[in-house]
Amino acid sequence: MRISTKGRYSLEALLFMALLPEKKFASTRTIAENTGISDGYLEQIFIPLRKAGLIHGIRGPLGGYVPGKSPDKITVGDILRTVEGTLEPVDCINSRLCPLEAKCLSQHTWRELYKEISSCVNSISLQDLVEAYRNMDQLEYAI
Repeated sequence: MRISTKGRYSLEALLFMALLPEKKFASTRTIAENTGISDGYLEQIFIPLRKAGLIHGIRGPLGGYVPGKSPDKITVGDILRTVEGTLEPVDCINSRLCPLEAKCLSQHTWRELYKEISSCVNSISLQDLVEAYRNMDQLEYAI
């Protein structure tokens, strides 16, 4: 399984918004300037994020985007599934149409991998990422 730029950039944009002061809207231009993601690409990836309620947008000179829910209620899994679709490593995990299902020797492996991936991304909230980012400046390095 490979996470595309849609998934990576969606997570980056939402993290940027979550790091802003509460109820402060960020324009696509501001997000683009601070993350290096183009305005046009942000507009494209924001469509499914808005539909899913993960971001909320306001038009106008003071408008922009904010997370659609509290950052502790948005998981990395929510974001990735919204823009990437399923996170299943192979197409046949939940398919009852697979002609090899009864004889497939690797099916168990793929199901276990999917469970681990899902468990991991569902256990990390946007708030966890905000806290980790804010703690990065406080790290001290000693040699």
